[in-house]
Amino acid sequence: MSSSMYTCKMMKMNKEKITKDMILGEIVSKHPETAEIFFKHGLPCAMCHVAFYETIEQGALSHGIKLKPLLNDLNKSLKKKKR
Repeated sequence: MSSSMYTCKMMKMNKEKITKDMILGEIVSKHPETAEIFFKHGLPCAMCHVAFYETIEQGALSHGIKLKPLLNDLNKSLKKKKR
């Protein structure tokens, strides 16, 4: 299964919840509003070539970013979008 199929399947299983195992670039592609949140948390690579094979957790670890607040803000942005 390709990584994008895996991410789409995971999002359906999680009812549109973003998790640490999802690929950065695929999240931004599907939900462009999340790019601002990645930048705000200090993860500008959400838009670079690495983003298409790196998970949110890997990106956060490599940049010294706290994962839980990042995921909270990403998921809040999805809830706002649904309104």
